[in-house]
Amino acid sequence: MLKQTTCNHLSAITNIRPATEYVCDECVKTGDTWVHLRTCQTCGTTLCCNSSPNQHATKHFLASHHPVVISAEPGERWLWCYADEQMAAY
Repeated sequence: MLKQTTCNHLSAITNIRPATEYVCDECVKTGDTWVHLRTCQTCGTTLCCNSSPNQHATKHFLASHHPVVISAEPGERWLWCYADEQMAAY
């Protein structure tokens, strides 16, 4: 059997949902700061990455089970699947 190169979650993405705002709404609520932003490809929420103190994007995945995010950083064009821990360029 051949090893699958891209997980089903990443393969299912046909349209990229870009960030509409470049802030972590959860960090804004608490007055915290973030390092980088990620945008959920299921609901479009933009939250902070794992390098940020609060890791809101990962918390969103754990609560919602929305598996795929994109980097919301200018010039970065990649997706990450939390469920399968896989990355893909777009």
